Order: sequence, then structure tokens, then C-alpha cells
Amino acid sequence: MSDRLENWTKCAEPNLRYVKGRHVTVEPVDFTHDAEALFNTVGGKANADLWRYIPIGPFDNADDMGAVFKRFAEKENWRTHVIRSLSGDVLGMASYMRLRPAAGSIEVGCIVYSKQLQRTPAATEVMYLMASHIFDDLGYRRYEWKCNNANDGSKRAALRLGFVPEGVFRQDQVMKGENRDTAWFSMLDKEWPQAKAAFEAWLDAENFDEDGQQKRSLTDIRAVL
Repeated sequence: MSDRLENWTKCAEPNLRYVKGRHVTVEPVDFTHDAEALFNTVGGKANADLWRYIPIGPFDNADDMGAVFKRFAEKENWRTHVIRSLSGDVLGMASYMRLRPAAGSIEVGCIVYSKQLQRTPAATEVMYLMASHIFDDLGYRRYEWKCNNANDGSKRAALRLGFVPEGVFRQDQVMKGENRDTAWFSMLDKEWPQAKAAFEAWLDAENFDEDGQQKRSLTDIRAVL
């Protein structure tokens, strides 16, 4: 079978301006207005653990947080998005990274969820909305997830969301004075339709009981599909 891609043209860069789900909204961060709210939500000593495996942070003040993210936006082309509840409360952030439009490949990373957002339907909905923009709106071929191999929580999340493990880059980085082996995961365009159907079935209100507990897990739904 030929690997030739007929009529391939590079993808546009991500342009997720504003999207609203059942639980959250996601939009590009504006640190001129959002820095203080983000810092109050995920910054400071009380939230230092959220940054344990993130290449940057933790931060002592909102100005420092905003300055660092602006620098990565300018130098590394990060596209950071702020996550809000439907009532407008800031819940966290996530970024598109390692943009390679010519290859149709992009990474989602620097995911910093507040403790309020973690392990909620809203947390999963954020990943669904961001992936949908990449695959459905822009036609990317590959969506990447990378994490410190010591970060078991991130690896479990990648598998739960439908990313496929690709291996570990040993001694890949020195991060915050420590060795980092990097675990790689990806989701391909041909895998997205099943992953999308699973996301939508899991997020459906009918999948939760009156106490908000899931009836079927995302992993179980995807296995059936």
C-alpha cells in the first residue's frame, strides 16, 4: 500500500476563538485580563503541586505567570486557552503546542486544571472541544500528547481519552534540575471518529445518574464502539 498522500496541503494553524460546551467555555487567553484570575485559580503555593510535571511554573504572582506564557507564545508559538465554567469562573488552561501545519500535526499540552476542574465531566469536555477543533475544523492528521514518564496520572489520562502510546524517549530532557524521560502518545485522524463518538456518548446527560455519577466509563464506551 502506497504512503503517498494525494492532494495533500498543509493545515491552517489553530484558531479556536471561542467554543461553548455543556459544562465549559474555551477561548484564547488574554493575560492582560485573565492573568489575575488564572493565578488565583492555579497559581501560588497552594497550587504548586499542579505544576510538578509542567516545564514551567509554579508562579509566585500573576505578572510572572503572564510574562512566561507570553514569551512561550512568541518564541514557541504556544496557543494557550483559558477554561471557564458557564458562569464565567476561571477553571484552568491548556495549550496547543509543537505546531507543524505542513505535517498536519499538533500537540496538546501544558494542561493545568484547577482542583475544582479535575476529574469532572467538564475536564473531559475541554479535551473533546480542543480535539474537535483540530480534527473537524482544520483536518489535522495527528494529535500528540507527551508527558514525563514519571507522571502516571497524565499517562492514564492519555489512554482514557483515546490516545495511543508510542514509546518513551529516554533521558529526553533536563527539567527543573531532574531527568525527564518523555512518554509519547498520539491520536490519528482515522482514529478520531471512534474517539469522538465515545466522547459524545460519555458526555451525554443520559450517561450520568441523578447524583452525577457516570453509568458507563469512557474506556468502556470506546471499547464497545
